[in-house]
Amino acid sequence: MTVLDAYAVIAYLRAEPATGEVQHLLRAGDACLTAVGLAEVFDHLVWVIGAHEDDATLDLAQLGLLEAAAVDSAIGAEAGRLRARYYHRTRCAVSMADCIAAQTARAKGEPLATADPHLLDLCHAENIGTFVLPGSDGTRWTAPA
Repeated sequence: MTVLDAYAVIAYLRAEPATGEVQHLLRAGDACLTAVGLAEVFDHLVWVIGAHEDDATLDLAQLGLLEAAAVDSAIGAEAGRLRARYYHRTRCAVSMADCIAAQTARAKGEPLATADPHLLDLCHAENIGTFVLPGSDGTRWTAPA
């Protein structure tokens, strides 16, 4: 099971360069969002894009993403520690939702699918498995030497 960050789902829905790879994960039934990632996707679809709430719900249901991974207190605490260790507004602007996704992937022993270079840097430093997606511009993150 691959944990998706919100970017992966939004990129898929917007037909960005990551679409094919995210589609493969979704079709294989091998992907999930965290509960916080699900909230982030809903927020983006409804508030940013202007989709109707029912349409956004239907889109996510059709993708099999409404059954999100729960965020318990252990994941919440570890995600907070991750963000406290790595966050910097310019050098590593990871959100709490990013850290929750990373910690969920670690706790499940599964990769995190993302194109976010800051989140990928954090996962690399923490030895959290990743599935590196192309960014909106088609470029792909590579691990630092």
